[in-house]
Amino acid sequence: MSLFHIVLKSLRQHALSTWVTALSIALAGGLLMAVWAVKTQSSEAFTNVSGGFDAVLGARGSKLQLVLNSIYHLEASTGNLKWQDHLDIQANRSVAESIPLAVGDNYLGYRIVGTLTNLFRESPLAAGRVFNAGYREALLGSFASQRLGLKVGDRFQPYHGLIFNPEDQHEENYVVVGVLEPANSPVDRVIWIPLEGVQNMAGHDPGAASDISAVLVKLRTPVAGQQLDLLYNKQGSRLTFAWPIGAIMAQLFDKIGWFDRVLAIVAYLVALVATGSILASIYNSMNERRRDFAILRALGARRHTIFSAVVLESVAIAALGMLIAFGIYVVIMAGAAGVIRAQTGVVLEPLAWHQVMFWAPMGMIAAAALAGMVPAFKAYRTDVAENLVPVS
Repeated sequence: MSLFHIVLKSLRQHALSTWVTALSIALAGGLLMAVWAVKTQSSEAFTNVSGGFDAVLGARGSKLQLVLNSIYHLEASTGNLKWQDHLDIQANRSVAESIPLAVGDNYLGYRIVGTLTNLFRESPLAAGRVFNAGYREALLGSFASQRLGLKVGDRFQPYHGLIFNPEDQHEENYVVVGVLEPANSPVDRVIWIPLEGVQNMAGHDPGAASDISAVLVKLRTPVAGQQLDLLYNKQGSRLTFAWPIGAIMAQLFDKIGWFDRVLAIVAYLVALVATGSILASIYNSMNERRRDFAILRALGARRHTIFSAVVLESVAIAALGMLIAFGIYVVIMAGAAGVIRAQTGVVLEPLAWHQVMFWAPMGMIAAAALAGMVPAFKAYRTDVAENLVPVS
């Protein structure tokens, strides 16, 4: 009987324990791959999202909060800027383009951002057109349009504040004039209206009608960022120049790195327990299989053949588990991607290739092979004469 047939026969004889152990391996492997992929993809996605801009100018405060508010449309504004601050940085010869933003309202929890039509100069539209300045018109991101069920021609009334409160509804009515193509970025979750729409919304402070929340800045050269950083952050004391955006977001992941490490440790522990289950499953079956091994030895099988058969059985269970693990991985990744997109607009790719999809299965199979050596050694030492004695 070949080594393959020995292993296959054993797996069939112990089908229940084989499947239970394989499923534990699948859960461990799927969790391990998903934790690693979510960590890597989210870090890359967040640090690479900039909306085509190099920096953000805002009120004095945290650079991270300023970027989260202006680029990712999360967090609250660090404060207001005067319209003159926008004009000043716009006039700087180091600046190629500047776009002002104004925030402070929402519709059913989706943020409303006032800006200029220049922001959408290169943005493809799925339907309709870009809003006209000075009109009560809105341009919706694709995700916001989908979730809110709003299409071109529909009307809605904004609510005051960044958090939805049904008691804070504004009296103004806005008409949807366009929907953006999916950008797979935070802009998909935003409702865009003319800058004056936020500034002059009923219930806002009339004294701040010309104020803005931030300015998106596109630089002519990388050196310009250093010059403006010195001008606003070192020499000035009233405004904050957040640059470069990617480096600032990387700081966020450095701060929450401990959470990733905790998840990784949990995944490794689950993998360790799953590997131990292989050892326990095969080792516990050794007593009832001693006679089988003795018969194989009597038929000419060598000790190393028996040893290899047990190790190969362990590897086969792990390989079966890791095949199932890819299905679990896709389910976990799809769920995580859905939550991250709904909350931030950042899109993860559940089916994207990552090196963890190679080394995790190889690692689990190698660990299973090592675990299988313990019962394999016990099988190797099986005494032929003692175990061939007829059972009375």
